[in-house]
Amino acid sequence: MDTAMPIEGAPRAVLPQGDDLALLGLMQLVSPALPIGAFAFSQGLESAFELGWVDDEASLGEWLAGVLDDGLTRCELPVLVRLQQAWARGDGEAIDQWDRWLAANRETAELAAEDSRLGASLARLLGNLELLPSNFSAEATALPEGAGYVTVFAWAAQVRGVAPRQAMLGFAWSWLENQLAVACKALPLGHTAAQRLVERLRPALVAAVDEALELKDDELGPALPGLALASALHETQYSRLFRS
Repeated sequence: MDTAMPIEGAPRAVLPQGDDLALLGLMQLVSPALPIGAFAFSQGLESAFELGWVDDEASLGEWLAGVLDDGLTRCELPVLVRLQQAWARGDGEAIDQWDRWLAANRETAELAAEDSRLGASLARLLGNLELLPSNFSAEATALPEGAGYVTVFAWAAQVRGVAPRQAMLGFAWSWLENQLAVACKALPLGHTAAQRLVERLRPALVAAVDEALELKDDELGPALPGLALASALHETQYSRLFRS
C-alpha cells in the first residue's frame, strides 16, 4: 500500500516514499509516547518482583526470554500477521475469529482488561486521527465490537502500509521496551542494565518473528503458567504501581 503524499512545492526528487511513511507510521505506533496508556500495565512483571521471582538483571533477562519464547512467539506475533492479512483482504469473519481467540487466551482478569483497554484506547486514537476503517469506505470491514489491542494494532499497521514482518518486529520491540520501563521503575533496574538486555534480546526478537511466521494454526497457544499466576496474584497485591 503506497501511502506517499505529495508535498506542495517540493522537488520531485525529495518527495517522501511509501516505505518511508510506513516506517514513520510504525515508529509512531510503537512509540511509548502513543497516548493509549500502555505505561500503566506490567503484564504480571510487578508481581514477579514482589514474589522474588525476578530480582536482578540476569533473572529479568531469563523472565523476558521465557515470555517471548512461550508467549509472544506462539500467541500475539503469529496472530498479528494473520489479522493483518485478514484486514488486507477484508475478511471480517477471520478478524472476528482471531480477536476472540486472543481474548480466550487471556488467563486472568487483569490481562483481559489490559488487552481490551489498550484496544479501546488505540481505536479511540485512530478515530481522532480519522484512521478507522469507516473513514476509508462505508463498506469497509469494521473493527469487532470491543476489539483487543492486537486486532486494532494489526489494522493500524495495515492502513499505514507497514509490511507484516515489520509490524511483528515493531510489536515485539514495543513489548520489550514496555517491560524494561516497568523494571526501571519498580525493580529498580538501571538504564544501562536495561540497554544491556536490549542488546541481548534484540536477536531473540528477530528469531521470535522468524519462528512465528512458520507456525501453523494448530501450533498456536501460549504456555505461560508462571506469568498467569503472577498476574492473578497481582490482583490482590497490597501495594503496586501498575494496573496489571
